[in-house]
Amino acid sequence: MSKTPLTVRGAEKLREELDRLKSQERPRIIRAIAEARAHGDLKENAEYHAAREQQSFIEGRIADIESKLSNAQIIDVTSLPANGKVVFGVTVVLADEEDGTEKTYRIVGEDEADIKQGLISVQSPIARALIGKEEGDVADVQAPGGNRSYEIVEVRYE
Repeated sequence: MSKTPLTVRGAEKLREELDRLKSQERPRIIRAIAEARAHGDLKENAEYHAAREQQSFIEGRIADIESKLSNAQIIDVTSLPANGKVVFGVTVVLADEEDGTEKTYRIVGEDEADIKQGLISVQSPIARALIGKEEGDVADVQAPGGNRSYEIVEVRYE
């Protein structure tokens, strides 16, 4: 399996979630199952079945996070040479060539992407069009809504 790029911040968030699931959620579910078992007949015990379902979800999420972290290539963008080139992990300020509006995006791993927070996946059409370009270059993006051109105003290695 190939390594998946992940920012330092993204790896920290996954580790925090993993720690919370293991230290808080897992024990809470175990207590809920024990309490539901004490109520008797398990066949018709809705609390027991709900708790087991939650346990299954949490255990699946723990396995998923552990897998992601073990297959991650954690990239610290602050240790890269700040030469104005767009690479994984940078923050990019773009100016729309059509209307001049500016947008700021950070190129992150697929699991970290959240467009509402300005985090775009390295696999997204915008990120693919930007990678390898430099400040001042124009990137043509073939997005689902049509072709757009963006000038790269600034590249920040933060």
